[in-house]
Amino acid sequence: MTETSTRRERQREATYAEIVRASRELLAEGAELSLRAVATRMGVTAPALYRYVASYQDLVDLVAYEIDRAATETFAAAADALPPDDAAGRLLVSVTTFRHWALANPREFSLVFANPIADAACVRRELITLSSSGHLFTDQMREVWLQNRFPVPALDELPPVVREAVTDPVIPAKVEKVALEDRGLVWAYMQGWTQLYGVVALEVFGHMDPRIIESGEMFVDTLRNYAPRLGLADDWPRLEAMVRERLAASAGRAAPR
Repeated sequence: MTETSTRRERQREATYAEIVRASRELLAEGAELSLRAVATRMGVTAPALYRYVASYQDLVDLVAYEIDRAATETFAAAADALPPDDAAGRLLVSVTTFRHWALANPREFSLVFANPIADAACVRRELITLSSSGHLFTDQMREVWLQNRFPVPALDELPPVVREAVTDPVIPAKVEKVALEDRGLVWAYMQGWTQLYGVVALEVFGHMDPRIIESGEMFVDTLRNYAPRLGLADDWPRLEAMVRERLAASAGRAAPR
């Protein structure tokens, strides 16, 4: 690679970073996210921007990926404050941090997790499977499973379509280290993510009593009901205290006693 091509590549990457920065500023301000708005914020013309993002969907895909990557770093950092051998604590701290991020950044959450990535013509498989947060959460669940070996269904116990989905998943799941015969673990992850995403999305979009959202009780209840599925029933009192402490800290109030 020549010095000229290296410099050109650095300039291109810097432009992509500027596109993401401008887009996130627009989202934070509640402004419309569009190619024209991003170009104006950057001080360039819309045609100049088309050299980097050819359509609105390309813009959304780029920004959503970078937002998810940056947010996942905060989820992982929260987990890394705990000992490596506390797999359950690390998973629950990460998902609690995910909830806090989602509530604090509803438009970014919407762009990442409510952005349709399939249309009538095709499924953009690569984009579906790239999500950084999905890789983190599946890897953390695998660590929980390695520690306590909670039961997962055998492949022949799953409906055919589920068996196909866990064998060749089209979701952001880190499954390379999960043996084929243990892929029931991926089904357990799908079930858990459905519940986690469901409660957080309802909270973010305000489709819940605001007092329940503020308290976090539905979120806690969702984790409480899923914990036995991961073999964490006996450890739940400790984990619940950990979750509530972080909920209280994010709300700027003292943890309940």
